[in-house]
Amino acid sequence: MDGKVAVAAGSAVLGTYGLFKFLDHRMFLAHDIKTLSKLAKVKTAVSRAIKEHYTLADVWEQAVDRYDQKPSVLFEGKSMSFREMDALANRFAHWGTSVGLKKGDVVALYMHNRPEFIAFWVGMTKIGVITALVNYNVRGKPLIHSIGVSGAKMVVTGNEAAEAIEEIAVNLRQENMKIFNLGDKSLGFATHLDPLVASCSDKRPPRSLRKGLGMSDKALLIYTSGTTGLPKAATITHLRFYLAGMGFVASFLITAKDIVYCCLPLYHSAGGMLGVGMMMTSGASLVLRDKFSLKHFWGDCREYRCTVIQYIGELCRYLCQAPPRVTDSNNDVRIAIGNGLRPEIWPTFQSRFGIPEIGEFYGSTEGNVSILNHSTDKASQGTLGRTGYLHTKLTGMKVAKFDVLTEELVRDASGFCIECAPGEPGELLGFIRENDPLAQFSGYHGNSAATQKKIICDAFKKGDKYFRTGDLLKRDAQGYWYFVDRIGDTFRWKGENVSTNEVAEIASVFPGVSDLNIYGVQVPNHDGRACMAALVKGEGFSLDGFAKHCMAHLPTYSVPIFVRYLPAMDLTGTFKLQKVQLRQEGCDPSKVSDPLFVLDKAAGTYVPLTKEAYKAFETSTKSKL
Repeated sequence: MDGKVAVAAGSAVLGTYGLFKFLDHRMFLAHDIKTLSKLAKVKTAVSRAIKEHYTLADVWEQAVDRYDQKPSVLFEGKSMSFREMDALANRFAHWGTSVGLKKGDVVALYMHNRPEFIAFWVGMTKIGVITALVNYNVRGKPLIHSIGVSGAKMVVTGNEAAEAIEEIAVNLRQENMKIFNLGDKSLGFATHLDPLVASCSDKRPPRSLRKGLGMSDKALLIYTSGTTGLPKAATITHLRFYLAGMGFVASFLITAKDIVYCCLPLYHSAGGMLGVGMMMTSGASLVLRDKFSLKHFWGDCREYRCTVIQYIGELCRYLCQAPPRVTDSNNDVRIAIGNGLRPEIWPTFQSRFGIPEIGEFYGSTEGNVSILNHSTDKASQGTLGRTGYLHTKLTGMKVAKFDVLTEELVRDASGFCIECAPGEPGELLGFIRENDPLAQFSGYHGNSAATQKKIICDAFKKGDKYFRTGDLLKRDAQGYWYFVDRIGDTFRWKGENVSTNEVAEIASVFPGVSDLNIYGVQVPNHDGRACMAALVKGEGFSLDGFAKHCMAHLPTYSVPIFVRYLPAMDLTGTFKLQKVQLRQEGCDPSKVSDPLFVLDKAAGTYVPLTKEAYKAFETSTKSKL
């Protein structure tokens, strides 16, 4: 009898295992279970923080008590321990109370990367004050707007960035705004903060100063670094910051033994939330540099024995463009974490610099949807990651049909959005659940109109709400995710959709292309937009060769019709390409002073675009393009 029971039990186990293997093959369950188990640990930690009414100040102080004299930040050859960083943050906190700052107030911080940047906003959280992390590349009217929309009572700037604040000091004073500067000397238009802070106590301020605050309250304002319009201040709650740090620590297995290299700006989410967040929630040490330096990048990594590096945008391509050195792979880096690593650069970057793992992720500062790729299999190279049935179902994210011509989501006869088929590009939407920390959307500070524009209601059924990412993505039948383009960047030509991202992937690998920007331009008497490649020439670039390369590797409708030579590429502070001005100037030689060329399909090359040739577009109704 016992034998029969054993056989039956064994058969049941094999049957269950076989069923799981069958379902896993179709629904990628094993991958999802591994991912979701990491998220479960994060949710447990978050639930505890919410229950205990923690803020980031509490999270930080617990890290200090645990890691004490361990280096928290290393900068320009100097090390600051967790305890020393906490002492400086405490001084900032006591200074804040001495000048009348209180719970719920906002202070604008305009400063380059350095330890004081982190210590300042941490100190402000200790007294319940919100810090607006203003992009130090912004000047003039956009800077006035950024500070104004935050509702800041005062501005703190570093001497290295103070010139831009001085330019608008009169405007700030008209709003009764006080200006303070941090640096080795006083400035005429600001109050020197260093001696004031030095005279303050380094003891922790009483927790009662932030009484009543919790994880759902505002901690920081981080400005969107988009390429259009005035900056919007995304609300970063204590919870959102904590989730970012904990999520990356769990997903990429960051520990207190790691040393993270960050040359990305701390005013942005990649450096300021993820880099600092990993340090704060794992005890890892953070190596800071003022800004990205091609010359010093790998030297820094070797000097500090960095095990983790952060990247964004074109940074990896710049590193790959540098002349090869025998020391390229001589480093301790175990993983590179970031987003925007192009598929054509990915394998070269890994092999040349000897990096075992890539942690590519998709997400936005304010969004409620993210995708992570932490895999060493070659099938995942060039993708944003993989999700199966469980992950997709639990998160509720969907890819919806999108018309790039009207720039609107497509609705069916019942008025609901239509989910895309596998491999079909559409706008990624993140399901909003107000009671779920992982699915909330906190919106933009002081800009309810912009907040509402990012929310779509009654998308797939009555009463639902989704966050609009503004990005076109696709997910194939195997569950792998691919970034296609930003909405507004994809355009139509000859009745086909042209993705600037996909064109750039092909065109950017041609020898001699130092920098490249792909966009669509309007041409008189032609429907849609024609593809233009604005590029910075490097050594050995051949215009004839570029034409042949594009025509051989791109669909005919995607081949750049126009080429524009640029002396340098205009980028945002986080390496995003500025396209608006280029699109507006188009391909009219009377408006563009840079050399312009047009594709001669018959000759298979580009020829100069003269004013006479452009005039022919305006007077002829027969397309020659």
